[in-house]
Amino acid sequence: MPDGMVATPASDTARGTAQEVDVAVVGAGFAGLYLLHRLRKAGFRTVALDEAGDVGGTWYWNRYPGARCDIQTIDYSYTFDPELETAWTWSEKYATQPEILRYLGFVADRYDLRRDIRFGTKVTEARWDEATERWQIGTDNGAPVSCRYYIMATGCLSAPKPPEIDGVEDFRGKVYFTGRWPHEDVNLAGKRVAVIGTGSSAIQSIPLIAEQAAHLTVFQRTPNFALPAHNGPAPADRSSLLQSDRAAYRELARQSMAGVPYPQQTAVSWQLSDAERRARFEDAWGKGDLVYILTQLWADQAVDVDGNALICDLIREKIGTIVKDPETAAALMPHDHPFGAKRPCLDTNYYATYNRPNVTLVNLRQEPIKAITANSITTPKRSVDVDVIVFATGFDAMTGAIRAVHPITGRRGKSLSDVWAQGPHTYLGLTVAGFPNFFMITGPGSPSVLSNMAVSIEQHVDWVVDRLKALRDAGFTTIEATETAQAGWGRHMADCSMVTLHRLANTWYTGANVPGKVQGLMPYTGGVGPYRSICDEVTSRGMLGFRLTGPEGAAQCNDGEVVRLQPDVRLVLNLLEQLNLPPIESMGALGARAFVDEFNKGRPAGRPVGAVTDGTLPGTDGPLAYRLYRPATPGPHPVVVYFHGGGWVLGNEQSDDPFCRDMVRRTDMIFVSVGYRHAPEYRFPTAAEDGYAATRWIAEHAAELGGKPGPVLVAGWSAGGNIAAVTCQLARDRGGPEISGQLLICPVTDCTFDRPSYNDNATGYFLTRSLMDWFWDLYCSPADRTDPRVSPLRGQVSGLPPAFVVTCEFDPLRDEGIAYAEAMAAAGVPVDQLRARGHFHSSFTMVDVVITGVQGRVQMAEAMRRFAGLPPEVRRGDQDSHGDVGPGHKIAAAAS
Repeated sequence: MPDGMVATPASDTARGTAQEVDVAVVGAGFAGLYLLHRLRKAGFRTVALDEAGDVGGTWYWNRYPGARCDIQTIDYSYTFDPELETAWTWSEKYATQPEILRYLGFVADRYDLRRDIRFGTKVTEARWDEATERWQIGTDNGAPVSCRYYIMATGCLSAPKPPEIDGVEDFRGKVYFTGRWPHEDVNLAGKRVAVIGTGSSAIQSIPLIAEQAAHLTVFQRTPNFALPAHNGPAPADRSSLLQSDRAAYRELARQSMAGVPYPQQTAVSWQLSDAERRARFEDAWGKGDLVYILTQLWADQAVDVDGNALICDLIREKIGTIVKDPETAAALMPHDHPFGAKRPCLDTNYYATYNRPNVTLVNLRQEPIKAITANSITTPKRSVDVDVIVFATGFDAMTGAIRAVHPITGRRGKSLSDVWAQGPHTYLGLTVAGFPNFFMITGPGSPSVLSNMAVSIEQHVDWVVDRLKALRDAGFTTIEATETAQAGWGRHMADCSMVTLHRLANTWYTGANVPGKVQGLMPYTGGVGPYRSICDEVTSRGMLGFRLTGPEGAAQCNDGEVVRLQPDVRLVLNLLEQLNLPPIESMGALGARAFVDEFNKGRPAGRPVGAVTDGTLPGTDGPLAYRLYRPATPGPHPVVVYFHGGGWVLGNEQSDDPFCRDMVRRTDMIFVSVGYRHAPEYRFPTAAEDGYAATRWIAEHAAELGGKPGPVLVAGWSAGGNIAAVTCQLARDRGGPEISGQLLICPVTDCTFDRPSYNDNATGYFLTRSLMDWFWDLYCSPADRTDPRVSPLRGQVSGLPPAFVVTCEFDPLRDEGIAYAEAMAAAGVPVDQLRARGHFHSSFTMVDVVITGVQGRVQMAEAMRRFAGLPPEVRRGDQDSHGDVGPGHKIAAAAS
């Protein structure tokens, strides 16, 4: 279609009166076109406004040499109409910009969408009119627009970032921007060309520019990871998978983490040998599939620093093999961010291009650009004569296109720019509190750029249009996010960002590429499928977090936070729910033990430690098994006696193996996990007496076990936390052994269930009220339950060793753990508490499953080292990559 095509009726344009519609959409790319189609089918009068001369959005502007998508085009396609899918066949695995633009034109023609689009039209302002409850929109071409609903479909990467280099205006040669490449042919033959930047557009264009230019100089500030695309026809296996069951294939994509139907990888890096890891990497390198290499090597590659570093090393090896000059190869090797924390690039001959005699790489880390003159670029070491400068300096991502299009003014004159002055705040990445009837497609706070955009766009559009239809049918005229819901989403976003390694890079994901922009991870890192389920939950819970209003005072507001669990906890609990397991208490003791043993086989193996040995020790009535975990560092080490969880009924000395290994690595201490005897075969007080006897024996034999003679520490989780607490009381009352500290993780401390945490968390969080009833009935008769050996909260709590008590928000045992910590503190015992927001009873023992538990275990390790009189430094390992479980609560000990 010709540039400047405008669909506004001539009479409206001539009079300057507003074009009245139900919905106004800004943008005519993937999102804008699908919006027009859905809104029209739903019966809404709609207009789309776009500055471009035709459809395409980002693909209308991004015409630089080599521009193509980095998601396989059979996945990077509309899926809303099966007939459309079969009517179009992609020519390549990764389609070029011209083919993608033809595809979008084909879609526009097929559904006659251009008649509702005003091309060549820039929005100059948008203002919410309180009196009419409509958005009033100004434009630079044709009539203004008045609409009830205003939807931004402006794309995440469509606002080019200007260069920040002195002298650009003095340059007399040609200047091009990859994000706004000319529509006419650009002839670079025989030219001296400079490319500034080495992001995605540069990596795609540099090989083709090098083929034309007399000489190409690449100015690189930050190297990026690039992977071979191995472009060609769509892979036969992927195509056949799609063709065999198209509906199932698309549904798998919608429920996946990245919007592409690959299964969740389960093997972790430390389980694999070096040869196995290299074989997996070579297979992925040969596939030329970005999503595959980002997700399918090993399960911990995106969440663990060490597991990720293995991939970084392998890619750097590849660069060193391809690039012949060692200095150039070294400059091209990223060392400042984990693989995947910035968007990796797909390339065709990118690294090999630096072997060409007409290509030079300038490392701006060593010699920054001082200035651009009329015909050269100067650094402290050289002056490079150039005829053409290509700026591949990226975009003001996520928020730039929304804020730069025009001022947006919401309720009570609020400016969106002011509201976002400290970073974008949204609900679901779709709406903003204070801006009624305003929506963003793939806005900040949604999966957007961390996903297959085609899948995310369709999900957003469907959700928005379905909500507008429901509003209309119910007689409501406005919809607006609440401040509570928006703040809760911000907390959930922060929690999600701590799971992966994205926050460890300065990248356009965080806004770090734009000077002065407030930094924060803008896309939602929790995954496409989980995000979709959250949006569905908002709807099923009566539009949770939204205020709806209508004529004559009609109103509905179901306020609240849609997600309060940590993101990985939510995934675990959803998975357990999908398994539809019978209640553990219905299995009987033997059946429950068999179930737990089988369940534990599916968890990630514990990480390597110095040594693991099994043995027995004398208990109160026969030998007890133990497993000893020794650090890899030279000893002797302080000794921790550890008691496993399982309600005095389940588990053994090996059942908390990953947790013990993790704590050994973090504390640099020996952990001895004791296999105490279980109910119903051995009822109260067997477990308590076994725990005390084991602690006394281990303390007496610490040196023989390789430990440091002297005081020991005790630790335990759940019922094991109960035994650890009881052991400290018994050691005080029975003359030893000396215990220097206690770590109690979600401990059982009292027999009563009369606490809010039992009511609030009675079901749904794996440990249920019913299961606790069963545990108590098997272990202890009602007449004995107030005995301090099973209810330590009812015992004397003064004179106990320092304690670190961990409780979880969504745990029936939460309140009794807090009560025990507070009672000890009131009695003069030094106590720290960690109240883990968003966690459940098993969070901290599900090592390498609940990633957000890492920071809590770091705090536990720090406390244990402090109790043992060691320096505070712990092996932080992956700590910097994981989530904060919420601030610890220091409880001041009362004066004795």
